[in-house]
Amino acid sequence: MEKWSLMTITVLLALTVRWTVSLGSYSGAGKPPMYGDYEAQRHWQEVTYNLPIRQWYFNTSDNNLLYWGLDYPPLTAYHSFVCAYIAKLINPDWIALHTSRGYESQPHKLFMRTTVFVADLLVYIPAVILYCFSLKETSTKKKVSSALCILLYPGLILIDHGHFQYNSVSLGFALWGVLYLSYDWDLLGSVAFCLALNYKQMELYHSLPFFCYLLGKCFKKGLKGKGLVLLTKIAGTVVVSFAVCWLPFCTDMEQIMQVLRRLFPIDRGLFEDKVANIWCSLSVLIKIKNIVSPQTQLKLSFAVTFLSLLPTCIKLTVQPSLRGFKFALVSCALSFFLFSFQVHEKSILLVSVPVCLIINEIPFMATWFLLVSTFSMLPLLLKDGLLLAYAVTMLAFLSVCVASFSIFEKTSAEDLQLKPFSLSLKGYVSWFKSFPKIVRSLFLLSVILMGILSLMSAAVHPPQRLPDLFPVSVSVISCLHFLLFLVYFNVVILWDSKNSRSQKKIS
Repeated sequence: MEKWSLMTITVLLALTVRWTVSLGSYSGAGKPPMYGDYEAQRHWQEVTYNLPIRQWYFNTSDNNLLYWGLDYPPLTAYHSFVCAYIAKLINPDWIALHTSRGYESQPHKLFMRTTVFVADLLVYIPAVILYCFSLKETSTKKKVSSALCILLYPGLILIDHGHFQYNSVSLGFALWGVLYLSYDWDLLGSVAFCLALNYKQMELYHSLPFFCYLLGKCFKKGLKGKGLVLLTKIAGTVVVSFAVCWLPFCTDMEQIMQVLRRLFPIDRGLFEDKVANIWCSLSVLIKIKNIVSPQTQLKLSFAVTFLSLLPTCIKLTVQPSLRGFKFALVSCALSFFLFSFQVHEKSILLVSVPVCLIINEIPFMATWFLLVSTFSMLPLLLKDGLLLAYAVTMLAFLSVCVASFSIFEKTSAEDLQLKPFSLSLKGYVSWFKSFPKIVRSLFLLSVILMGILSLMSAAVHPPQRLPDLFPVSVSVISCLHFLLFLVYFNVVILWDSKNSRSQKKIS
């Protein structure tokens, strides 16, 4: 009973923070001609309600794809249609074809904010609570602390409820997938992840860990017996799930190809904005986009991404475990974010939510990463007037993590899951004895640097000849952090089996 009471208080606190953040401005308010992501979501409601399905992804006189054309999979379109149907009942002007473009009013803002709030409440928050309840060998206090930290993660709150998007839907479905797999409900897990992938194509960041983990389980059961049966069931479940989602678009091949072209616009080039990934950071020194053709950029990014996540995927397939699966979600998503093609700054959320899932295992590193991930989106947040919300939620999140997990006491090699790695370096690296102190110092230096850059970005005018000085600095510094985190997570994953072997030897 006490557990449920604590969880109820946690949820109410999380909902209060979300609603408070949503009271501010929103992406593109009063900024014609494109306005912003708020208008994009409203426009998709206008399009899906007023036009037949066969025109949703095509350029027509009623659907100008250059003005926020639909570029997400079918489930996003269906969600927009449901929201539009409700909007029509309240005020038809909100989704009137053509005449509603750039519509702005307080009642409409309240409606749109409520749709994000409800999506969070129906999909994401229940998944978080049930996931935390499912944690084995964990006290009630730690389960509640994990739920509180996950639900107060600033990045997702600021982007969905401040900037205005529905990332919690796709991330929530992916989290349901992880939850089902933790109970060995592999078919339900497959369905949940298919829903995530059919809501936002960026869920491809998580596709390889799901695939490798399930394939590894099939191998473990034997591909001549139970493993083959399980593999067949999973394959059938995935095919049926995709078929149901895409059914209205399967009337002809032209429809399918047009949707795919909208989902993967490779003609845009390697990157569009200042993102904390390797390509944007390198472009400060080397103008890759001017040297290499778009086709070569695509091949290069694919090759580097594939090579960076290959060791983790092989390890997960050969030795499938739930713990390895959760760490692989982090590592693979981070590889995609750093090296893949056409990355957006908000894509770091696809790494952050899996990091939230392991916050009870490595609270210090998880907290550090989640702070950096929010900081990496600072230029976008400043554009939307979210400086105050950013500062308050970051401080609140850090305070909750420190109070809940005593993170500064969890910096030993063992606490950071680096004991097997440190044992393999014994005799070669003497500074491992002072490792906790070094890590704490680096963390404090990192937080101070992020604080200074945040203040300067908000209050100081950059030099005229370097107008992008602060956004570029934020991107490069965040990228350096993420590269170090990628090395860290890969070390944890790849040295995990040595730990189990050494334990066997000891016993």
